[in-house]
Amino acid sequence: MNLFQTHFPPAEFAARRASVFDALGGAAAVVQGGPEVRGFEVFRQTNEFYYLCGVEVPHSYLLLDGRDRRTTLFLPERDPSQSASEGESLADRDETTVCATTGVDSVCRVGALLTHLKDARTLYVPHSPAEGRAMCRDTLRHANRTAAADPWDSSTSREGRFLDLLRTRVPGAEICDLSPALDALRVLKSPAEVALIRRASELCGRAVLAAMRATKPGVWEYQLGALASYQYESSGAQGEGYRAIIAGGENAWNAHYFRNGCVLNDGDLVLMDHAPDCGYYTSDIGRMWPVNGTYSPLQCELYGFVVEYHKALLKRIRPGAMAAQVHAEAAEEMTAVVERWSFSKPLYEAAARRMLEFQGPLSHSVGMAVHDVGDYKPGPLEPGMVFAIDPQMWVPEEKLYLRCEDTVVVTGGGSENLTGFVPVELDAVEAVMREDGMLQAR
Repeated sequence: MNLFQTHFPPAEFAARRASVFDALGGAAAVVQGGPEVRGFEVFRQTNEFYYLCGVEVPHSYLLLDGRDRRTTLFLPERDPSQSASEGESLADRDETTVCATTGVDSVCRVGALLTHLKDARTLYVPHSPAEGRAMCRDTLRHANRTAAADPWDSSTSREGRFLDLLRTRVPGAEICDLSPALDALRVLKSPAEVALIRRASELCGRAVLAAMRATKPGVWEYQLGALASYQYESSGAQGEGYRAIIAGGENAWNAHYFRNGCVLNDGDLVLMDHAPDCGYYTSDIGRMWPVNGTYSPLQCELYGFVVEYHKALLKRIRPGAMAAQVHAEAAEEMTAVVERWSFSKPLYEAAARRMLEFQGPLSHSVGMAVHDVGDYKPGPLEPGMVFAIDPQMWVPEEKLYLRCEDTVVVTGGGSENLTGFVPVELDAVEAVMREDGMLQAR
């Protein structure tokens, strides 16, 4: 039985913690792990906790003491009945094994944490919501606001309760926010992290290709999602990194549509955006293709323009450039394209020009969450930054929404499009759709 992850060596976790120590300036930091699941779902550790030690045990805590730069991991005691029924997990008595695999300096039981905190004068704790399975910070904050606004709930978030307990039990400590320091670290991905994102990209690309081949009028949105799940889990992924967007026709107008319960109709486009969780890392992809296998003239006109802009952005991503600079250069190129593009309606040309003005085609970071933490845009692009390229066109008068998305990593010589093996050229997509699909082979 494998009780510990195998994607990262102890030295990588130690290097991450060393960067945290540098930010602490002699203070202490404590990070709370995720809680035990309440049903039969498989436990997944929170991203911040896993990032610092790789331990996948619920109700664990990590203390980083900046005074001597030592790390102590606090683990629950082993439950003999649970071990007998589910198999053993790491516990407080496994100090030798845990120190060897994580690089931490010592292991204690959870009950001893307060003793180690009582003399703290400055204590850094993450204030932001802790991301778990298929979670992003933006969606967690929305959920917290919704709960707080419910007069029959008004519950405090788990991280909020932890902060309240620390203020009560360690009254002499000034509580500061650790999240900004951790967010900044997560912007730059190591080669091992990029390898996991590349694997997630490979699987989500294979899922999109399988969905393209299987798409026909009368197929249901959820059936394409089932093909994706098969690709992920049969290849060793830990389920989905975020809920699937599989939107046919007008459903695509809601950019984060997730119900996936409609039939695909002849003449419509379908949007698919979905990726797996591979060792706590995910990817991001977005493609739109015709349900009947052939782009209509209007679809060629609009989606074809989005694809051209997408390619203009991709070829300008390079280390040293600013995100705003990449956008400005690509938009300038595409402004000339607008002038010679045959738009069938003035409102379509207006939508194309708005798309070029929109400041978000170099989109969110991608990593442990699909909308990953940390902002790569204020400074020059650096090798190891991973983010989504996602130009989008809106035609509100006709409720048309079109997009084409890939996940890229900045390299020393430019960039690598991790999902770029999935075609974007319209004739190449149509060629894939002529291949045999898994749904039709049943």
